[in-house]
Order: sequence, then C-alpha cells, then structure tokens
Amino acid sequence: MFSGILTMCFSLVQVVSAQEYSDTLSRYLKMGPASRLHLNVHGRKAADIDKRLSQIYTANGIQLFWIKQGRPDARGVEILEVLKEAGTQGLDPADYFTDRIEQYWNCTDRADIVRLDILLTMGMLRYVADQREGRIQPRQLDPELFANAHSTEVDWDVFIKAALRAPNMKVFMEQQAPPFYQYRALQKQLAQYQTIAAKGGWPSIPGGKILKPGMTDPRISILRKRLSIAGFLDTENPADMSSTEYDSALVEAVKRLQKRHNLAPDGVIGRQTLAVMNVPVEYRVRQIVINMERYRWLNRDIMGERLVAVNIAGFEAVAGRPGDFTVSTPVIVGKKYHMTPVFNDTIKYVVFNPYWNLTPSIARNEILPKLRKNPHYLASKNMRIFKGWGSDAREVNPESIDWNKVSKRDMNRYHVRQDPGPDNALGCLKLVFPNKYNVYLHDTPAHGLFKRQQRDFSHGCIRMDRPKGMAAWVLGGKAKGWDVERINEIIATRKRQVVLLDKPVPVYILYRTAYVNPADRDIYFYDDIYGRDRLLINALFGKPETTKT
Repeated sequence: MFSGILTMCFSLVQVVSAQEYSDTLSRYLKMGPASRLHLNVHGRKAADIDKRLSQIYTANGIQLFWIKQGRPDARGVEILEVLKEAGTQGLDPADYFTDRIEQYWNCTDRADIVRLDILLTMGMLRYVADQREGRIQPRQLDPELFANAHSTEVDWDVFIKAALRAPNMKVFMEQQAPPFYQYRALQKQLAQYQTIAAKGGWPSIPGGKILKPGMTDPRISILRKRLSIAGFLDTENPADMSSTEYDSALVEAVKRLQKRHNLAPDGVIGRQTLAVMNVPVEYRVRQIVINMERYRWLNRDIMGERLVAVNIAGFEAVAGRPGDFTVSTPVIVGKKYHMTPVFNDTIKYVVFNPYWNLTPSIARNEILPKLRKNPHYLASKNMRIFKGWGSDAREVNPESIDWNKVSKRDMNRYHVRQDPGPDNALGCLKLVFPNKYNVYLHDTPAHGLFKRQQRDFSHGCIRMDRPKGMAAWVLGGKAKGWDVERINEIIATRKRQVVLLDKPVPVYILYRTAYVNPADRDIYFYDDIYGRDRLLINALFGKPETTKT
C-alpha cells in the first residue's frame, strides 16, 4: 500500500466519473508509488520509475489502463493470471505485487481502484523487464563476474506502445519469455521437478560400502525408491520396491542417472554417484531456475543465425543455428585457477598449422623454471625464443643465456613460440576470435584427455576433440568447398596458413549446468566447476547454497 496503511474497502459500489479517477490517479502518481515501495529494479532508481509511470499515464490522458466501470477488465485479469503463474517461469510471483493486487482486487473505493491499476502496471512492467533483461540481483552481486547479465535491455517506449495495443495481455506477456529451445525445454523440466518437490522429494541414501551389481544391501530398497521418484526406474510391480538385491534392471537405471549427471555409466555406486543421488530435489529446482535465468541474458537477435556455442560446464561445443545444432565436439576448458571466461565474440579466421605463442604468464611461470634446469628444453619441444614481441624481434639461442640470472620480470621481455608440428600445443588448427582474454578454440595433441568425463585442464583456451569438422563448418562447409579432406591436405603441408572467413561467425562462450538434450529430451546436470551456480543461487534466492553436485 502506497500510503503504508491498508485502507478498508467499501462494500457499496460507487458511481465515479472518469474525471474523479483521473484526479485521484494524478495525485497518487505525484506521491511516487515506486518510492513508497522502495522499488529499485533493473538499475533504475525508484524516482526514475516514478517518472516513467507518470509519462506512461500522461500519454494515456491520465486515465486508468486496466479498470473499466470500477472493475478490472479482461486485460487486467490476464495480467494477474500471468503474474500469479510466474513460478512456472522460474520467477517469484511476489516480485510482481500479486499479494497487493489481490488485496485490492474486489475493492470499490476510488483510491484503492487507482492503486490497483498502478500495481497492475508496475507488476506487468517488472515482469517483462525480468523476462527480457534478466533479474538485477546477479549484476549487483558481482558486476564483473556476471557482466553478461546486462547484455540486453528493453526499449521501453517501443514496449509500452506494443503492450497497450495488445488485444490479449496473457499472450503478449507470455511472448516476452526467451524464445530459445533450451529455455522452453527447461521450463517443462522445471514443472516436473517442482511436482516432485511438492510431493516431498526423494529420500537420501545412507553412506556405506560401494554398491556393485549383484550385491545385496539393505540400502537397495531406498535406492529403488529414489530412482523411481526421479523417473529412472519403472516400477510396474510394487513388490519389487522392497527388494534389497542390486539386480540388472536397477543397474541400468543407475547407469541412466550417471549418464545424465556426466559420470562414467558403470553402474557402480561409489562416492560421486552417491553424492549426486543425495542432492535434494529443491537444489535441482534452483539449478534449473538459474539456467533459465541465463537465457534471459542472451541477445534474441541470434535466433536463426549461424553460430558456435560452447558450454563450459558441459565440456561441449556445438555449431549450427539455435535449436538446430548440426556439429558438436567434446572440449577441454580452463581449470579452476585458469577459468575460461563467459563472453561472446565473432570468429574471423582459421589458422592451420599454427604457431603457439606462449603467454607471458606461461613463459615466466612454466618455461623459465624448465630452462633453468635444461637450456636445451626449447629445442626438445620444437620451440624458439625471441628478444621482444614485435614482428622484427630477434631470435636468440637459449643456450647462450644463463637462465638462472633471468628473473620472472625479465622473462616478460622474451617471446616464446612453438612451431607447427605434431607436438604443437594447439594441434593442427585454431579458430580465432580476437578478444581481450586471448581465448580461442583449437586442436590439441593430447586427445587422451577427452576420455575423461570432467575436462577442466587448460589455461583458459578451449581445446576441441574434433576440430576439423568444426573448422570445415565455420568456413562454410561443402557449399564453400570446405570439408575434412581439404583440411587434411592443408595440414599435411605443415606450413602455417591463415584463412579468413567470408562472413564472421558469432561464438558464444556459455556456462550451463542444466541442459536438455534435444535427442532424448532428458535433462542433464553438470558439476558447477567454477562455483558460478552457488553465487547465482545466492543472488536470486537470498542465502548461500553449499550443496555440491
């Protein structure tokens, strides 16, 4: 209530003229509804929101938007319906004043009716802002870490005109949700997990010895219930639920769960599998919600365009169009202390048989200690060293320098480069999108690491398991004369070659810990390797979350 005190509703219908409503509306707008509610959202101060509300209503002739003949009209009813169902979108209905709106819903007092109209307007505007821009809390928590949370912004003049012209507010407001396949798929999964939570969730399985196929253990009956509730185990025969034998049907159910949590699907219930099973459903609900939130940060203009997307947490890169990715490859990303950043850019060229120009930090922290022990180290790795970083830098003989007298600071003057070859750290090619992080997609000679489920081993760049197929797609594919065969011919020359793209391809480096696979429409959960989920959950739900997945 804008006055801070709830007013009693009159029981008798009053006949109020349009001018009386207009006068009351004008008075309340001058009082500053947002200021009285201490409403500061989306980087806008309450005073700015009040100013915008006055502009909106002034443009409407200081007339109510959603009230006709003293009652909310059809569009007002539709607004409230959408706001009350905000939970299905992973949003909180309380953020959109639903309690206050319902308190005034049947009132007949003129002042209360005006309050109701303003609340409907404010609730609708905030809902749309949250859907189209993402909520403000992550930016307030860590503006640098969640910089991409402010990559989109509503053009309010355009939006308000469209809203006021919309014949059906429910349809209009539902259209404000992110248009991406993953968002819609996650929304369906959210409903399922919310239902499980409402029914009490699933049981926790006690610790103990590792459970292997064929074993008998009293915990098996609890395991059956856990997998049945989550939909991994078919329970046509209720009598089977009490069995304590780890039989073949149960093993297959465990393997399905392991696969969907990025664990080796071996059917053995060890420490990691037990930990994943004991994550409460409430955490999974929040995990889905924050990943839906991340799609609100994406620019909607990418719909329909060719692009490359990398999911850091899922260790995968894909290429194609949103909702129809036709190329994929497992990837290796940065380790915890060399995190791959979240950002977007455009791939401008492909380098075949690339040089690896070592960063100053790698040179001083990793190469210098090895040179101090062995001045022949560079030659053994097909590396060369130059004095300076310019194109005219002079190559030096590493054996002519006493590296024990070279400090880390001195090492910054040297440029270390690895020449093309089978042992080159960048492999046979790299996809370049010049950026301040010096991050790019590249091949690697160490393909054995791709056998691991969790692949955070790099210094920040992204290593691809199947780089040739990705490079062929980026360069335009067969339609442009590029296939793996042609790429192999170029690589066989062992000569560095740079190929510019006819049209730069956008690349999005994302962090998604909940993902719906379009092939089987199942949800896959990934470990929060960089701790970003914990911070985002804290921002949106207001308390630290320590559950480790």
